[in-house]
Amino acid sequence: MENKLLEFFTLRNAQPAEYPAVGQLLVRAYSQLEGFPSPTEQPDYYKILANVGELTKAPGTEILVAVGTDEAILGCMVYYTNMQYYGPHEISIQEEDAAGLRLLAVNPELQGKGIGKQLTLAGIEKARRQGKRQVILHSTTAMKTARAMYEKLGFTPSAEIDFVQSGLEVYGFRYLL
Repeated sequence: MENKLLEFFTLRNAQPAEYPAVGQLLVRAYSQLEGFPSPTEQPDYYKILANVGELTKAPGTEILVAVGTDEAILGCMVYYTNMQYYGPHEISIQEEDAAGLRLLAVNPELQGKGIGKQLTLAGIEKARRQGKRQVILHSTTAMKTARAMYEKLGFTPSAEIDFVQSGLEVYGFRYLL
């Protein structure tokens, strides 16, 4: 990460006491996405977002956060070492030698400042250090900025891991290490 970015935020694992704030950030960021289902349309999904800390109960699952100099949560991402815990979608669970990235979010007022990119790069580097062969993530049409960033970083669309969840088309991407 560039030094000027380090002055603005740092990346680290979230502490359990921060999980509620991470959940609030996820709900806020996702509910503001134009074209993405609202909390009333997909209450179960937003419950997962709000309670994101529960995901860390699965082995090898952690929440990476970007924190400001005041320790405020500016962005987050869930990292999966073991794809069997990545989600309820069997197609993703079957991926071998892969790490997974899910639930990337950045404070809407701070989007475009490199926070999401640095979180994604940190996930890629973590997977590389763990000897993984690939990184898997999913995105939707409503996540235009994130999708463009993923492709610019070198993720490629992988239709074989696309799926539909509650009527929402979800697209798979891979980054080969």
